[in-house]
Amino acid sequence: MLRAGKNFQEVIGLYIGEALVGEGNEVAHIDLIIGEKNGPVGNAFAFSLATPRKGHTPLLAVLTPNLQTKPSTLIVPKVTIKTMHQAELIYGSAQAAVAKAVADSVEEGVIPKERTEDWVIVCSVFIHPKAEDKKRIYKFNYEATKLAIRRALSGEPQISEVLERKNTAHHPLE
Repeated sequence: MLRAGKNFQEVIGLYIGEALVGEGNEVAHIDLIIGEKNGPVGNAFAFSLATPRKGHTPLLAVLTPNLQTKPSTLIVPKVTIKTMHQAELIYGSAQAAVAKAVADSVEEGVIPKERTEDWVIVCSVFIHPKAEDKKRIYKFNYEATKLAIRRALSGEPQISEVLERKNTAHHPLE
């Protein structure tokens, strides 16, 4: 049962966010969950890290080697990594962008600083197999991660927006 002043996400400790930013082969699509280490997000975090799958090996988001971002963030590639070039893009540009976006979200107060040791993030990252431009990959993934975090923690979109726009919505990649 919900307590006064609490929404469902706060009670179960699970926030869900999504964002698509950019264009072309460097487009960024982020899906993420944020929540308590000792809740469903923590379970997903630990399970994903402990059970890597071929071509979808998760990695911790680090600002530089030996300096992981807080809250601890696990990046899970959406597209099967088949080449070293793809690995360089996900484990390089996209990973750096996600780590910086998380740290900046804490600094800006979007993620409460006092929750950085209690929360974890699982972030699913899309890198198109034909992507090339590392700077655009960084820029778009940074922007998409920040937007997804903000949307998750603010409960966006509201159901009123979903219902209002459901019949006119279209996917930009169609």
